[in-house]
Amino acid sequence: MRATRFFISTLKEAPADAEIVSHKLMMRAGMIKRLGSGIYNYMPMGLRIIRKVENIIREEMNRAGAIEMLMPVVQPAELWQETGRWDKMGPELMRVKDRHGRDYIIQPTSEEAITDVVRSEIRSYRQLPVNFYHIQTKFRDERRPRFGLMRGREFTMKDAYSFDRNVEGLKQSYQIMYDAYTRIFQRFGLQFRAVAADNGAIGGSGSHEFHVIAETGEDALVYCPTSDYAANMEAAEAIALSASRPAASAALTKTATPGKAKCEDVAALLSIPLQHTVKSIVLTVEGEKEEDKQVWLLLLRGDHELNEVKTSKVAGLANYRFATESEIVEWFGTKPGYLGPINTRKPVNVVADRTVANMADFVCGANQADFHFTGANWGRDLPEPVVADLRNVVDGDPSPDGKGVLAIQRGIEVGHVFQLGTRYSEDMKATFLDENGKPQLLQMGCYGIGVTRILGAAIEQNFDDKGIIWPTAIAPFEVVICPMGMDRSEAVKAETEKLYQAMLDAGIDVILDDRGERPGAMFADWELIGVPHRVVIGDRGLKEGKLEYVGRRDTEATNVPVAEMLALVQSKLAGA
Repeated sequence: MRATRFFISTLKEAPADAEIVSHKLMMRAGMIKRLGSGIYNYMPMGLRIIRKVENIIREEMNRAGAIEMLMPVVQPAELWQETGRWDKMGPELMRVKDRHGRDYIIQPTSEEAITDVVRSEIRSYRQLPVNFYHIQTKFRDERRPRFGLMRGREFTMKDAYSFDRNVEGLKQSYQIMYDAYTRIFQRFGLQFRAVAADNGAIGGSGSHEFHVIAETGEDALVYCPTSDYAANMEAAEAIALSASRPAASAALTKTATPGKAKCEDVAALLSIPLQHTVKSIVLTVEGEKEEDKQVWLLLLRGDHELNEVKTSKVAGLANYRFATESEIVEWFGTKPGYLGPINTRKPVNVVADRTVANMADFVCGANQADFHFTGANWGRDLPEPVVADLRNVVDGDPSPDGKGVLAIQRGIEVGHVFQLGTRYSEDMKATFLDENGKPQLLQMGCYGIGVTRILGAAIEQNFDDKGIIWPTAIAPFEVVICPMGMDRSEAVKAETEKLYQAMLDAGIDVILDDRGERPGAMFADWELIGVPHRVVIGDRGLKEGKLEYVGRRDTEATNVPVAEMLALVQSKLAGA
């Protein structure tokens, strides 16, 4: 590729609405152009990267035995009504009508569409297992699109769907896809981590997220450096911080804490560690009638934070909401800040986090403004609670596998694999005939990769003050040749054309910058764009029989004999 025959459009400054590094650099490098809120044109430079990402995904999916097809962006509402997601999904599901007034959706994912295909095509156990995938445009009407391709409304995703005859088969298909994803992200050249995750709105049983490691990531990843344990914050198990409960040693005392509504302030007033306090969180579960309403009191140690996903899994709390202040006053007799499990005005369901359940002589609210109880103990002062894992883990917590302590790092979710089971096949009556001729529900898996999101995540992991640093496998070009004064020097022109053709013949994805730009401007463009390998050809070097090689991460250039440059570049690419 010659630069004069390509489209290069770089900016010195990012647009004002660009918020994070990847958004700013992709805009400056001319890879994307904003068309509307959360909607972008993929410019030629950006599209080359997308195609390379897609090719790696396609090769590994095919290698894993998945079969490519293509499902439509617009899907009939009837399918989504069968599974209940037409009503369950919020406004992020784009609903449209055709000229006849019939309802459709612009797909955010394709579980319903693929299940409809399979229920009409798969008849016998002999046709199983099968795995279909496609790479297709998706649309989710984000309330607040931001961060460029990281949280846009329109994006490209690879989604695959496996179908098996039983749970054991599903687990095997799941492992095949997990391994394929591992190979995909390794080939991208990115630092990543696979973590156990919650299935969320898609449903099903087990799942793992694949995250690109980046300090700017939105997600907290929990892992044990000395074992294989890894999970996202939503799913990370928090074990009790003491193995057993100490015996009570203090009397229950109602203690004045004027104006101290926060655990931190109470601990400071009483000159005790924050870890000796217990915070109260009040939830409400609606009933069919007002009198059926239930109020729940969740108890966490004063320095811990509630995990809302874990909370929703507590029996009876699947549809909880946070209680209003009027409800809190009605049930506890006081406003928030002084709440506790002792002497509530009306009966409440008490659930204690595992760590709180093993605490003794703790401090909690007295359900009276400006007062707390000190020396509170389970069994003596209040009934034994329901115990559940309610909190977010923190750095240094014991690992649930008993093999060390937990650490936390930031990540950007770019892939997710799910064991769906019969979540969709049951709703859509997708069955096959087993060996005995009896109908059985298909066991289903779902596997997604955010194709366009990979670009943003890769940049968030790989950049410096000059611009992007692409891993070679997904760079828009592997090598750029930068001739100095090619239009003025026959020697430079001849060597440039010779090396360029040699690289093309060797199968190297190379671009020749023949625009005639000044060296500073030329180098700045390619450092911004992030091409990983650069070769500079100039009269001065040629007189010494040398060319200049610079890797994108190098701090200094290396002079290389003219005859050895191609071999050097090939060795660099082979080791990428």
